Order: sequence, then structure tokens, then C-alpha cells
Amino acid sequence: MTLNAKLIGCVSDDGALLGESPVWDERDGYVYWLDIKGRKIFCYSPEDRSTRSTQTQVELSAIAPNAGGGFIAAGASGFSNVQISGETAVVSPIIDPEADLPSNRFNDGKLDRTGGFWAGTMDDAEQDVTGSWWRLAQDGSVSKLAGGFKVTNGPAFDLEGGRVFLTDSARQIVFVAETDGVSLGATKPFLQFARGDGFPDGMEVDCERCLWIAFWDGACVRRFSPQGELLLQIDLPVPRPTSLAFAPGGLYVTSASIGLDTNSMGAAPQSGGLFFLSTKKDLRRS
Repeated sequence: MTLNAKLIGCVSDDGALLGESPVWDERDGYVYWLDIKGRKIFCYSPEDRSTRSTQTQVELSAIAPNAGGGFIAAGASGFSNVQISGETAVVSPIIDPEADLPSNRFNDGKLDRTGGFWAGTMDDAEQDVTGSWWRLAQDGSVSKLAGGFKVTNGPAFDLEGGRVFLTDSARQIVFVAETDGVSLGATKPFLQFARGDGFPDGMEVDCERCLWIAFWDGACVRRFSPQGELLLQIDLPVPRPTSLAFAPGGLYVTSASIGLDTNSMGAAPQSGGLFFLSTKKDLRRS
């Protein structure tokens, strides 16, 4: 599991307030990601190194390609379908399973291998432990998977091992649970971090079943073995990396600039940008 990786640099310096949810889209060879608080969808073309942005009328926090075309998303108004055409984004609501919790919003989310969309909620003020994990099936039905989270991030699927990782970033814990990709078993701690480590944020599992995690206020991305051993740390020139996505030859990492003007870590000029880490090896799962 030895892997050489290096930071290529900031490929799209957009100054996002809360950059999140990067995804490599096989359909067009672009990277899409969001600025949650800026209400934007970004699209980066590695071929010509250009970026375009689309403003949204609603706050979106997680996005993934939809098998039926367009994107599936989660955000402040629940689950939605999203169609992007040029500078226009049409967001069509599907269902809000927490309409009775107006202080909550969705945060991170990912597709499972059957096309279901897993997404976690959180108290937008990050005060109350009201976050839960939900799964939206392709037929539009929704099921609650787990509760009792403060700031949800993930999921990251290790379906070869029959498990999934879920993070409560505020508590600095990465949990693991058994899953068949649809249901969720009991969660138990997998990794516990201390304040000096930063806060585990978005994450993904690679083709060798290793877990990659972006660390908010940790200024780095770390790779862990399937058993939880730290294998690699890649430092970044921004204090708040938020999430990552594998792509041919490496991975893209989003970041945030929100709060840095008043944070003791200080603002870094490329905060809120999109970064590329080269691994040469394609780490995407088949």
C-alpha cells in the first residue's frame, strides 16, 4: 500500500466560502463541486484548465451525477434533482425528510453502488446534536439510517469489506458500520482524533480499500490503511481542506475560506480553491 503522492497545486482559485462535495464526472470528464454558503456549482475542465460557475437559488451541500441525467443533490431544502445548462441551474425538490427541523440542513453525501444517495444532516449553527443519516433510493423513497450526529461528513464506502465510514467532524470521530450498500448496521468508532490533528471532514475509499480524509483546520489530507494505520500525509497551503474526489492520476481537494479572517490560523490566499494531488496511479474503484 506504499503510494507516492505530491501536491501539484491550486488548479482553480475561486475563493469559495465553503467549498465541498467534489465529484469526478465520467460523462464529460469534468470535476464538479459546490460552494455551500456561496450557493454556487463549479465545473472544472482539466483539459483546458478552465472553470465555470453557476449560481443556485437554494443552498446545496452535496452533489453527485444522476444515472437518469443531471445531478442528485442534498441541501437546506432536502433532496433535489439538479439540471445545469450554461449559467443556469434548475433545482427540483424531491423530498425533505427533516421539514420538521428548520434549524437543520443537509451536509455531505455520496452515491452508493446501487444508485442510492446517502446524505447526512446537521444543525446549521453546529450547536445541537440533531444530525442524522438518510438514504434516498432511486424510486424516490427515503429511509433514516442513523441519528445522534452533530456534524455529518462522508459517507465513504468499503463495500468489498462490507462496511461504510461515517464521520462526526465536531466530535473528531470516524465511525464504521457494516453495510450491504443499502442498510446500515450498528456504528462503532474507527478513528479518534485530537484537536491538534484537525477535524476529519470529507473522505473517500480508494481501490486498495484505504481511507482518505481531508482535515479541516489540519491543513492536510491523510491516508489510512483498512485497519486504521496512518500511511501518508500530504500538507496543503490552506488550513481548511474540506473534501476530496478521485480522478484519473490523482485526486481533487476542495477547501474553505469561511471564518479565516477571524481564525487564529489566519487566512491563506488560496483558501476556497480546488487543489490537485498527483498519485500517477488511478485510485478509483471499478
